[in-house]
Amino acid sequence: MAYRECWDKQLALFDAILRSKRSDATAEERLAESMAGWLLFVEHNPVYTLGKSGKTENILFTEAMLERIGAEFFHIERGGDVTFHGPGQIVGYPILDLEKLGIGLREYIEVLEQSVIDCLKLWGIDAGRIAGASGVWIEPESVRARKICAIGVRSSRYVTMHGFAFNVATDLRYFSYINPCGFVDKGVTSLEQELGHGVDIEQVKAELKNQLKEKLDVKIYK
Repeated sequence: MAYRECWDKQLALFDAILRSKRSDATAEERLAESMAGWLLFVEHNPVYTLGKSGKTENILFTEAMLERIGAEFFHIERGGDVTFHGPGQIVGYPILDLEKLGIGLREYIEVLEQSVIDCLKLWGIDAGRIAGASGVWIEPESVRARKICAIGVRSSRYVTMHGFAFNVATDLRYFSYINPCGFVDKGVTSLEQELGHGVDIEQVKAELKNQLKEKLDVKIYK
């Protein structure tokens, strides 16, 4: 799905939850008491996004280069720096009311990270965190630390949007046009890169959805 189309979809769902939380919300605007929100999974067309506090010096491409590689660029309101989205990458957008889930923003981000970490274990890959750097990393304590999942969220009145980008079969060459997430001394990787062979991305999506369902303690209805 094109990035703009999905961004508009996110905003519509995000605004729907915010409206439902107003004290003067109508019966039609209120969500079902048992509903915490939505989880979108998408693979984007090639696109770069820069977070609200991101630094333009981490962008290494020009408009001409963007056109040549067939990618788009958006400056958006999530946290984090510049990153890439494209085919072969599971981008997850949980649009959730954290108050209904009974968790705070920091715990929520840790749930996203741990869901990816535990999903990777099913493919025999150990991953972890780096202090002060969101996301999921392979060999986080070594000089070969490389990011396999980026995380950047926005929240308002405990409602979230944006989310995570998990590299499964992503073309990693696109990351050479940026300093991913603002890092100049760390690499980027994918599940297929680490395994050395192809994987079924639909199976990865299913396992990741199970991890999120368990850790957020919710039911997911398709």
